[in-house]
Amino acid sequence: MYLKVGFELHKLFIAARDEEGMIIGVTGPIASGKSVLAELLMAKGFLRLTLSEEVREEAKKRGLPIERRALQDLGNQLRKEFGKGYWAERLLIKMQPGKNYVIEGIRNPGEVETLRKLPSFILIGISAPVEDRLEWILARNKDSDPKTREGILAIDARDRGVGEGSEGQQSDACYALADFYILNNTTLEDLREKVAQVVQELGC
Repeated sequence: MYLKVGFELHKLFIAARDEEGMIIGVTGPIASGKSVLAELLMAKGFLRLTLSEEVREEAKKRGLPIERRALQDLGNQLRKEFGKGYWAERLLIKMQPGKNYVIEGIRNPGEVETLRKLPSFILIGISAPVEDRLEWILARNKDSDPKTREGILAIDARDRGVGEGSEGQQSDACYALADFYILNNTTLEDLREKVAQVVQELGC
């Protein structure tokens, strides 16, 4: 774990947070531990918004299957039609001034750019070894995830940006834009401790 954000930027963030509420974005590859961070912040009173739920809601309205590839396609399609920050803009409409939010599942730099317009926005990147993530994806048995190793590797590569255009899935590029980094490479308890350290540094 390390801190990339500079001291002056951190001071500006604290000032903006005190006035407008704290907005923490979470990015990283599939099954890297993003939900652990979100859950810890929710326990501290943060409201949770996820870009993936926005895509799911839109997919249901359109009668599309709730599976990873179809959701990725829809996410890309609407970014191409309405701009790379489209999904983040949908979340901004739902946010109330003065409230603290954790925004999970940021997958395109255009979404980061949109959220950076909020003075109190900080982005945290979480990563984990690919073999661990494969194991966790199979174990969690999420309805939208593939059920084979080959299928998981394919959707994971796409999520990280392999073969994607600028409006597509780009979680690796988003991770590179983070202000804080957390490596999830040991136990769940260790991850919780690392998350708690970052939360403490942010003054949550």
